[in-house]
Amino acid sequence: MITHHLALLKREVWEHRSIWMTPIAIASIVTLGTLTALMFAGDYAHELDMALFGAQNIANDTGRRAVLSGLFFGSSGLFFLALGILTIFYSLDALYAERKDKSILFWRSLPVTDSETVISKLLTAVLVIPTAMIIGIIATHLVNLLVTSIWVSLKGGDASLLIWSSVPIIDNWLSAVVIVYSGAIWMSPFVGWFLFVSAYTKRSPFMMGFLPLVLVPMFEGIFLHSNEFASVVWGRMGKIPISRLDIESMIENDNFEMSEEMISVLSHLDIGYFLASPSMWAGVIVCGLLCFGAIYVRRYRDES
Repeated sequence: MITHHLALLKREVWEHRSIWMTPIAIASIVTLGTLTALMFAGDYAHELDMALFGAQNIANDTGRRAVLSGLFFGSSGLFFLALGILTIFYSLDALYAERKDKSILFWRSLPVTDSETVISKLLTAVLVIPTAMIIGIIATHLVNLLVTSIWVSLKGGDASLLIWSSVPIIDNWLSAVVIVYSGAIWMSPFVGWFLFVSAYTKRSPFMMGFLPLVLVPMFEGIFLHSNEFASVVWGRMGKIPISRLDIESMIENDNFEMSEEMISVLSHLDIGYFLASPSMWAGVIVCGLLCFGAIYVRRYRDES
C-alpha cells in the first residue's frame, strides 16, 4: 500500500517538473546574487579590511550571529514566496490538466481510485512541494556558506570565526521546516478549494479559482456592509498562530537589547500553540470537505 502511494507521488514529481526546477532556479539566483555582492565588495578593499578587522576583534558574537542569521533566513524568504505561488498553480492545474489532455482516461484504466488520485495531489501540495523547498533552502545555505568562507579566507579573515561559528544554521533550518510545514497545513483550505476548482471547471482554472474569492467579499461589502468573508479568507494569510512574538512592543521598547535567545528564530515558534488552534483544525476540516468534493466531481464527471 505504501509503495502504491509513493508511486503516485513520484508520478506527480515526474509530470510537474516545476516542483524540483523551482528550488533549483531560486538557489541559482540566490547564489549568483551572493557572488555578485562579493565581487562588488572587492572594489572597496580598505573599507573591507576595516570591516573584517572590526568583525573579528571588536564585534561581539551576538552581533555577528544576528546579522548573519538575518541574511541567511532572509534568503529563505524567496523560497517561502515561491512555495506559495507554486502550490497555487500546481493545485489549480493538478486535476484540470489531465482532463484537458484526456490522460484521465488512461489513468482510469489503471487500478487507481479517484480518492487515491486526489489524495496524492493533496499530499504533493502540502508535503512534497514544501519538502522540495526545504531541500532547496538547505542546499542554498550550504553553497553560500562555502562561497563566503572561501571569499573571507582569501581576504585574510577567519572564516571559522566569522562564518561557521557565527551562523545559527541549524536554528535556521529547523525554523524553516516548522514554518514551511505549518504554513502548508494552515493554508490547506485554499489547496482544497483549488483542487476542487481544478476538478470541476472546464476552462480557466486560475480565473475560476480566484474570481469567487474576489467577488464574494466585494458583494458582501456593498450589499451587507460586512467584511466577514474577507476577514476569514484573505485575513487567514497573516494570522497563522505559530509565533507569540510581539514585534510592536520590541520596537517601542527604548531599552531593548539583542540577546542570544532573541536571535534564535526557532525560540519564537510555538508548535503547541499552533496545534491547539481551533482555526487550524477548522481549516483542515474545510480542506477535507473540499477534497471530498473534488473526488466526487472527478468520479462522476464524464470525460469520454
